[in-house]
Amino acid sequence: MKNLTIIIFIGLLFIFPLSSKESTAFESTYQPSESGNIYIKDAKIFTGTGSKIEKGNILISSNKIKAIGEGVMQPADARVIDANGKWVTPGIIDIHSHMGVYPAPNLRSSSDGNESTSPVTAHVWAEHSVWTQDPQMPLALKGGITTFHVLPGSANLIGGRGVTLKNVWSRTVQGMKFPGAPYTLKMACGENPKRVYGSRRTEPSTRMGNVAGYRKAWIKAQDYRNDITEYESKSDEDKELENAPSRDLELETLLGVLDGEILIQNHCYRGEEMAIMLDVAKEFNYRVTTFHHAIE
Repeated sequence: MKNLTIIIFIGLLFIFPLSSKESTAFESTYQPSESGNIYIKDAKIFTGTGSKIEKGNILISSNKIKAIGEGVMQPADARVIDANGKWVTPGIIDIHSHMGVYPAPNLRSSSDGNESTSPVTAHVWAEHSVWTQDPQMPLALKGGITTFHVLPGSANLIGGRGVTLKNVWSRTVQGMKFPGAPYTLKMACGENPKRVYGSRRTEPSTRMGNVAGYRKAWIKAQDYRNDITEYESKSDEDKELENAPSRDLELETLLGVLDGEILIQNHCYRGEEMAIMLDVAKEFNYRVTTFHHAIE
């Protein structure tokens, strides 16, 4: 009989400030159930730090791992799980997922991962497409995935915001949102955007068209920031004489990147393309957090 694995979750809490406009909309409502005291005994433990305990115990109390090791004692009121030599590992965090936005079964009516109507769609948010009843989620949980980061697809140069979710059942996506996790922004380079839009005989149809598209978008974001800064620098009397810059969902997201609040997740295969994307980031003074699918 195969040696089964017990998987528990050790969370990483990301704290990032959001703007006042964003902090009041679509906030996380996630509330973990009270665990009480749980005692896992006789386990082979991977700690997640590179070390291994051949025959150890784990104490969980009030939803937190309190102790790990060979000498951890069992509280009298604990619910006991006998691992009987099975592996216990930290929960897996999937940093690139399309669960919920491309749910199973694969039907056009629920295929909501790519807003492929324009090369730049920074204004769309993946969480607004998530189907919380996607049957892939409990299957992923059985495989040990306790947290996952949902991204839009890669049809567009700038595809929209990503979101980090807890792999728990919830009627709403807000009930799954990892509290405090930063938003991300999906970008894609190479053949995907140029194939999608080149097939329509629109820009971009080449890699040089891709790069021009990124740069034009970031220039607009810089101009938007300059307009806001200029308005905010005025006196109250001067502000009464003119309108504030109009709110723009697309430029708000791009500005969040320039301000370091929203993290770039970049779909990119080839080495020279990644180097170009780093040059674009340098030109506009933002950071690429992660390259996805890199093969060189």
